[in-house]
Amino acid sequence: MTGPESGEARPRSAFRAQAPVVAAVSAGGGAGATARYAATLVWPTPAGGFPWTILWVNVVGCALMGVLIVAVTEWRTTHPLLRPFLGTGVLGGFTTFSTYAVDVRGLFEDGRPAPALLYLALTPVTALAAVWAATAAARRALLERPAGGGAR
Repeated sequence: MTGPESGEARPRSAFRAQAPVVAAVSAGGGAGATARYAATLVWPTPAGGFPWTILWVNVVGCALMGVLIVAVTEWRTTHPLLRPFLGTGVLGGFTTFSTYAVDVRGLFEDGRPAPALLYLALTPVTALAAVWAATAAARRALLERPAGGGAR
């Protein structure tokens, strides 16, 4: 658009400029949260049980984030909405550190401090290990070329 007096282009409003990103994050978040909910239906935590499903959801989500970041920042140029859709949206909706916190509190409230402390420590350690390992694996798989250069 141009301004009436100057003929210069008017900047888009901040809201209009960010609307596609907000829509991508929203759509992805809905998909990710639905996938997490489906995981809890397929592998429910029994009453008094250890919350393995949420632990693995967070580990898998963090590993996928490691692969995604290598893919979109180091391997290929992608559509500008792919990262907000998949990273912030899908994987942000899939992983759930709020449920992790509620689960830790629930374990403490149930008088199970040892599993609560284990879960409290295990989740961030395994999630960070997963993102590190997946990032390294993605770099090897996507970025490194075999030595020797030719077919034998």
